[in-house]
Amino acid sequence: MAVGRIGTAMLFGLPGNPVAVMVTFLAFVRPALLQMMGRAAMDTPFLKARSLEAIRKKPGRTEYQRAVVISAMDGSLQVRTTGQQGSGVLSSMAAANGLLVLHHDQGNVAIGQEVDVQMFEGVI
Repeated sequence: MAVGRIGTAMLFGLPGNPVAVMVTFLAFVRPALLQMMGRAAMDTPFLKARSLEAIRKKPGRTEYQRAVVISAMDGSLQVRTTGQQGSGVLSSMAAANGLLVLHHDQGNVAIGQEVDVQMFEGVI
């Protein structure tokens, strides 16, 4: 990803793979554009959901995994990934309704563990 100015115009250089472009746009470019349009700075709205699967992750970087978030019978949220998470796997984005956000210091996720999710509704 690259950010710069050409005269008075802002330039956002995004990755080449389709999923990487969409995730980078949602995580970085969209918030920057909203702020440039005068919207007050805001924290990313995360919801809490229980993982329906074990997920492997090494601490040291933030990961945004495509996911399906559903409501359980008790009204709580549950989440599962859409499968393969490679940046060129466009079907994983088409099947998703949100992003499962695995934070920088976070390690593996166990079944039933609460995680942060960011929904697409109203965004794309």
